[in-house]
Amino acid sequence: MNLEKEILEIKERNTRVEADKAWETSLTRRLLIVTLTYFISFGWLLVINESLAVLKAIVPVFGYFISTWSLGLVKKMWYKKNRSL
Repeated sequence: MNLEKEILEIKERNTRVEADKAWETSLTRRLLIVTLTYFISFGWLLVINESLAVLKAIVPVFGYFISTWSLGLVKKMWYKKNRSL
C-alpha cells in the first residue's frame, strides 16, 4: 500500500511540474508580462513628464521580447555543444 501511495504522489508531483513548465513557456504568460511592462513603463514616463511616453514605453517591451526569443536559440546551441554533460 505504501508503494502505491508513493507512486501516486510522484504522478501528482509530475503533473504539477509539467503544468508549471507549460506556464513558463506559454504565450499567455509572455503577453501578460509584455502588457504589464508596457503600462508600468508608460506610467513611469508620464510621472517623470517624458516626451513621447507612448513610444518610449515600447523599448523595455522590445527588450523583453528579444531576450525571450533569443534565449531559446542560445539554449539550443548550448545543448548541442554540451550534449555529453
